[in-house]
Amino acid sequence: MLRTPGPDHPSGGLRLAPFRGLRYAPDRVGSLAAVTSPPYDVVVRPDGLHHLQTADPHNIVRLILPEAADPAVRHRQAADTLRRWQAEGVLVRDPRPALYVYEQRRGDALQRGLIGALRLSPPEEGVVLPHEDVMPEVVEDRAALMRATAANLEPLLLSYRGDGTATGATAVVERAAAGPPLLSTTTEDGFSHRLWAVTDPGELAEADRDLSGRQALIADGHHRWATYLRLRAEHGGSGGNGGFWDHGLVLLVDTARHPLRVQAIHRVLYGLPPSGALARLDGAFRARPVDGPLPRALEALENVPGNAFLLAGDGAFHLLHDPDPALLARTVRDDRPELWRRLDATVLHSTLLGSVWRVPDHPAEIGYLHDAAAAVEQAERRGGTAVLMRAAAEETVRELARRGVTMPRKSTSFGPKPATGLVLRALEDGPADGGTAGPGS
Repeated sequence: MLRTPGPDHPSGGLRLAPFRGLRYAPDRVGSLAAVTSPPYDVVVRPDGLHHLQTADPHNIVRLILPEAADPAVRHRQAADTLRRWQAEGVLVRDPRPALYVYEQRRGDALQRGLIGALRLSPPEEGVVLPHEDVMPEVVEDRAALMRATAANLEPLLLSYRGDGTATGATAVVERAAAGPPLLSTTTEDGFSHRLWAVTDPGELAEADRDLSGRQALIADGHHRWATYLRLRAEHGGSGGNGGFWDHGLVLLVDTARHPLRVQAIHRVLYGLPPSGALARLDGAFRARPVDGPLPRALEALENVPGNAFLLAGDGAFHLLHDPDPALLARTVRDDRPELWRRLDATVLHSTLLGSVWRVPDHPAEIGYLHDAAAAVEQAERRGGTAVLMRAAAEETVRELARRGVTMPRKSTSFGPKPATGLVLRALEDGPADGGTAGPGS
């Protein structure tokens, strides 16, 4: 059973430390919007990567998704680029340690939170709750990139539940947002982004008092969180206030004040065309064609009770539903809560991928895309099958996380996600340093 943070909790709950952010110098880039990117795992490669690379020669994707055949070369390339951009004054470190208030707005949608260096604590303490499994090869790649660059290049998205009023950390956020921002830009997705620095000791202390009794849920960034914990262990894992690797860059959002959106993450099966996927069902699910276009087919998926999936990739849409109960009983593990056993993602991975289609969950076999249209386009281009999913309810995610039960990897997509490139956290002495700088580095 996970322990609940509070005044007597050994970790003290969430401890968000100020740091000297590394930010783009506006006069050295075409525009701030042109150098930002979605999180590394949201960029649709290769088209999306090329689009970002050509937007500005200093786009952040050259750090988070460097291109080279050899992984070690990729990571050295990112480290060299980061070092060069600092030397050239493209990236400049802020003069004082700060927590950064970050705002995203599009139409009626508004999200504000605090970016800081979160002290890392062992998973068993339950201060930060993961809700998804991770892929070891992705964690290894992210760890190698962070080691090479000696930097946290993009923040995780964490959520916590405040009391719904503008007090504590939320009050600090709202007061900062009433003043002039450090930066303001609008990205091509229509979101405006603003950033403020909080350096006043009284404000920092108020935020710390509030957060130190709270618990957070990982909304986005499970692989980066696992990477933080791995690097902390590699560097001694003191868990104290000193040491760059004892902390990790996060965006912390009070969802009582600013609720997140929960969306599905879709799968693309590269080696299995829709005709093959349907032929292999053999009574495992009922399958029927549904009319397009895509929004209409997705609406049909949302209206089906029980486990259901939408297949695409051959110009048509097929709805899978009503799985064979006996097959579910044989293929879904019975040592997990019923809430977990009923998840669409559980049934997809345990029953369809693991037993019916026999597709290994490996990056060479399965792609994960946040956008349904992009998943369908990629499946059609590569002759594979897009498996379109429904989002799990946030209450389901949080309840399973509180019980220490992780969902299948890439089960949910919380948003809006922070733009990558607005503020970075890096060792002041750079990649060659031994990792002894404190959280304010």
